Amino acid sequence: MKKLKIQDFISIGIYTAIYFLVVSITLGILTFTIPTFNNVLIPSATALFAGIIYLLVIHRIPRFGAITIMGSVMGLFFLISGHFPLSFLPNVLCAIGADLIQYKTRLPEKIRTMISYTVFSFGLMGPVLPLWFMKNAYVDALIARGKDAVYIDKVFTPITTGTFYFCTAAVIICSIIGITIGQKLYAKHFDKAKGKNYEQSIRKV
Repeated sequence: MKKLKIQDFISIGIYTAIYFLVVSITLGILTFTIPTFNNVLIPSATALFAGIIYLLVIHRIPRFGAITIMGSVMGLFFLISGHFPLSFLPNVLCAIGADLIQYKTRLPEKIRTMISYTVFSFGLMGPVLPLWFMKNAYVDALIARGKDAVYIDKVFTPITTGTFYFCTAAVIICSIIGITIGQKLYAKHFDKAKGKNYEQSIRKV
C-alpha cells in the first residue's frame, strides 16, 4: 500500500466534511420526525445514506489510513463539542478496524467493503453507548453541564435493553442496505471504466 499524499489528505477532508453534512442532515430530519429516538437512531440512519461517501473514499483514496483519518476526525468533533468524554473512542477504534478489514484482509471485495462499512458505521454509536453502559457517569456529566432532572429523564427515555439490541441490528441492516445502494450509485455515476464499457456497448448497438 502506498503512503498517503498531501492531495489525499485534502480529499479526505472534503469527504469527511460531506459525511459530517449527512450526519447533520440526518439528525435534523430525525429531530423533527421522531425527537425521542433521534440520538439513538443517528448511527443506523446515517449508515443508510452515507454508503456512497464511503465508497468514494476507498476508491478515490485506496490507501490504508484514509478511513482511520475520517473516523478519527468525527471522533475529534464529538470530543470538542461537549459530548461525553469517551464518545470519541468508538469512532477511532471502529475506523481503524474498518481500515484493517478493507486493506489487510483477503475477503472478496464486495463482502470486505460491506463488513468494513458496517464496522465503520458503528463508530457513530460513540455518543450514545454511555447511555446504556455508563449511566451514572453520564448523568454526572449532564449535571456538571447544568442540565436539570427533566432534561436528564428525557435523554434516558429511549434507553432500554430492547432499544440497544434494536439499534445494533439497525446499524447492521442499514449499513448493508446503504453500501448496496452506494455501490449502484457509484457504478452508475462515478465508475469511469464501467461508464466507458456502457458507452461502447451502446455504440455497438
